[in-house]
Amino acid sequence: MTTIVAVKHHDQIAIAGDGQVTMGEKYIMKATAHKVRRIFNDQVITGFAGGVADAFTLSDWFEKKLQSYSGDLRRSAVELAQDWRKDPTLQKLEAMLIAFDQEHLLLISGNGEVIEPDENVIAIGSGGNFAQAAAIAMTRHAPEMTAEAIAREAIEIAASIDIFTNHNIITDQF
Repeated sequence: MTTIVAVKHHDQIAIAGDGQVTMGEKYIMKATAHKVRRIFNDQVITGFAGGVADAFTLSDWFEKKLQSYSGDLRRSAVELAQDWRKDPTLQKLEAMLIAFDQEHLLLISGNGEVIEPDENVIAIGSGGNFAQAAAIAMTRHAPEMTAEAIAREAIEIAASIDIFTNHNIITDQF
């Protein structure tokens, strides 16, 4: 399990994710996983929560959609969500994806949802609710913070509450 949060703030978009990989409910398998990565010639940044193999399959499928639609993030996300709901192989994937480019911030889920948030914050994973609440509070009450600082601190807060999130944080931004 994991926590990923993305924040759009002051014309910046940043993402942060922890590094914990948990096997079942009791065992930490790895503490230094990288769940944030750049795809489509470094024009799109993604973060994933869920099964690692499922997330990589989903990410690869999404990159193919980006190639098919000339990097149109929204269109590619909608097409991926539609395939995810229809394709029997994809339906079995247990993962969620946050994706953004320099303009749009999206959540893509297996339920067919493609969501662009009202508050410019999206978080997924076991500590997602904690990270999202923290990030929204910081965007509202700490305007001097950068998007990256907000995302990082939101993961720090989630890691202090959620046992499936650790303090080994990877960030990226546009």
